[in-house]
Amino acid sequence: MTTIRVLLADDQALLRSAFRVLVDSEPDMEVVGEASDGAQAVRLAKEERADVVLMDIRMPGTDGLAATRMISADPSLAHVRVVILTTFEVDDYVVQSLRAGASGFLGKGSEPEELLSAIRVAAAGEALLSPVATKGLIARFLAQGDLDEDRDPARAERLEALTVREREVLVQVAGGHSNDEIAERLEVSPLTVKTHVNRAMAKLGARDRAQLVVIAYESGLVRPRVE
Repeated sequence: MTTIRVLLADDQALLRSAFRVLVDSEPDMEVVGEASDGAQAVRLAKEERADVVLMDIRMPGTDGLAATRMISADPSLAHVRVVILTTFEVDDYVVQSLRAGASGFLGKGSEPEELLSAIRVAAAGEALLSPVATKGLIARFLAQGDLDEDRDPARAERLEALTVREREVLVQVAGGHSNDEIAERLEVSPLTVKTHVNRAMAKLGARDRAQLVVIAYESGLVRPRVE
């Protein structure tokens, strides 16, 4: 069984201790380091070969957002997945976190099982939405930004490399649907969906499904709906 190597990044020692006890109690994961600021988190992610970083946003010095950008920009850390821990789930930082390369976010008030599930989901390369969030949450967050002025023409051009089916799958991914749900909607097998998702990620240079969601909106393929 492969063990998921987890790094804890939070300036509150008490929270880190609680997370460590919880994570280390699981047979398939272990805490390999603790960081009290973003700069330390980036260094330890590399030194300890972390798979998943639980990253608080508000930390002294280098904050979690800057640290997430640094991890995403480092080719040697391409395998590292960042899960943002936030006190307020409806937060402008969430948009910035996803754009910076985070795989998703989770409220600090989540249940222990939700946190453990989040680590496993992120380690598997899936996009992570808080269990209490609706499937359209990322769309509403992205809609907070001025995407009409901030659309990336280069990304829009790269969409031309996708097949018609890959575009269809990307639209479904952006809607927050799982592979099984997409398979049912498009009347194909989940394995076929996974293949299309992986090919779209490769063509678009996306680290994971969360980045596919961001690309789908920033390129204009999907228009955000604000409720």
